[in-house]
Amino acid sequence: MVGNPVQDKSYQFALTIIRLYKTLREKQEYVLSKQLLRSGTSIGANVEEGLAGQSRRDFLAKMAVASKEARETHYWLRLLRDSKLVEVNVSAEINQVEELIRILTAIVKTTGEHQR
Repeated sequence: MVGNPVQDKSYQFALTIIRLYKTLREKQEYVLSKQLLRSGTSIGANVEEGLAGQSRRDFLAKMAVASKEARETHYWLRLLRDSKLVEVNVSAEINQVEELIRILTAIVKTTGEHQR
């Protein structure tokens, strides 16, 4: 996939989350895995919608939602890590989502400043 970096990173992250979801299901973890799947794949979906937005305001709203979903995903990953419900290392996924949070926060902040 070639194009927008946040689009590419959020898509690759969604694929990572899908693989992690599958691993968690195999380890019979059903509750947190489903929450993680929903929020982790929603980041990219909102980025896609934002990039197709009809206005700067629409773009900003979708990127803000993507940022919130990234923060929620970060929460679920930390819970998985710290609860030790299953033996799974999520350090790489936490690093990836932290990068997405930084990128999306910068996009929202910059776009919001230009909105004024």
